[in-house]
Amino acid sequence: MSELFGTLSDGTEVHRWTLERAGTRVEVLTYGGVVRSVQVPDRDGRAANVVLGFADLDGYLAHPGPYFGALIGRYANRIAQARFPLDGVVYALEPNNAPNSLHGGAVGFDKRVWAAQPVADGVRLSRVSPHGEEGFPGRLEVSATYTLDASGALRIAYEAVTDAATVINLTNHSYFNLAGSGHAGGHELRLAAARFTPVDADLIPTGALEDVTGSRFDFRTPRKVGSGYDHNFVLDKGVTDVPEEVAELHDPASGRTLTVATTEPGLQLYTADHLGEPFAPGDGIALETQHFPDSPNREEFPSTVLRPGRVFRSETVYGFGVR
Repeated sequence: MSELFGTLSDGTEVHRWTLERAGTRVEVLTYGGVVRSVQVPDRDGRAANVVLGFADLDGYLAHPGPYFGALIGRYANRIAQARFPLDGVVYALEPNNAPNSLHGGAVGFDKRVWAAQPVADGVRLSRVSPHGEEGFPGRLEVSATYTLDASGALRIAYEAVTDAATVINLTNHSYFNLAGSGHAGGHELRLAAARFTPVDADLIPTGALEDVTGSRFDFRTPRKVGSGYDHNFVLDKGVTDVPEEVAELHDPASGRTLTVATTEPGLQLYTADHLGEPFAPGDGIALETQHFPDSPNREEFPSTVLRPGRVFRSETVYGFGVR
């Protein structure tokens, strides 16, 4: 089901698509591919929205920085010094997180209006990112398909093709709060990652893959998340052809659980310690499935290069339950 959600200053209409199945109700916007709302029940059957968002389009336009619920691209996370080499050419990007490029630049996929078409149990969003958009090479045809499966899990499947070599790293930037409100630091997290990528002062990976044993980065046994995280974890499973479960988030008060399965090799844990009004620091937890930050400048990291004749595919599944 689709309905008008708002209109941009240039007259472009933004629509809201509502998906509902097996007790899960999800709203997706054509603006930025935003997941605006995910309504799921607690252990007593009471439904609440478990992602941070706004009631109207103006809210998203007024608060672009936190990327609430957005589809992130062309490159999720940071690229150091807003530049990268590819096939002997150095490409300069928008340094919107000076001196680095963050989440695709000043006008990334999160600020574009996407074309939408219905599919079984969901909606497919698509757009063409022209050659040179935010400095990235290649004309990229990209889609993100949002569906609900028979269990009520939200599945996001990304695909892209290019006419010239480029780099690509897509994710969803939802902030989860399984209680429906308040501080999320008391949520418990299990994460199948024995290593993470330490970062410098600008949150750029040093290149090391550090063992989490005995550190605050060890979530292999469930424990409270707390605060102070904006780090990429190296998932034990690596890159896979089909989504494999890598994380579980649990709110003891409501009983709600969130499982994350993905084809991606990394997951960025962000505890939103810098959120501002109308939210507060720590009100949500982002679990961004991805390739590693700054991979275009790190040959030792899994490659994010996409070439003509190849199809980029990535898939992440968010499952909801109670215990």
